[in-house]
Amino acid sequence: MLPTPELVHSYLADNLNCEHLEVTGDGAHFEALIVSSEFEGKRAIARHQLVYRALGNRMDAEIHALSMRTLTPAEYKADING
Repeated sequence: MLPTPELVHSYLADNLNCEHLEVTGDGAHFEALIVSSEFEGKRAIARHQLVYRALGNRMDAEIHALSMRTLTPAEYKADING
């Protein structure tokens, strides 16, 4: 059974403190917008590692590709306010 965007959303929401979270995808390839204060002071690679840790072994077994945009709450606020 292929995972759904809703399932990936729940994996992330259950394991990472997210202020905002959007997940889209087709069952194999997913895109996520993840806003978390846990990203404060971290570079992109460290942010992605937090996301991979939240997903655990699901990245190997269920999710074949995940494109992610990881923002702090301040970055997200600046982004949506243009």
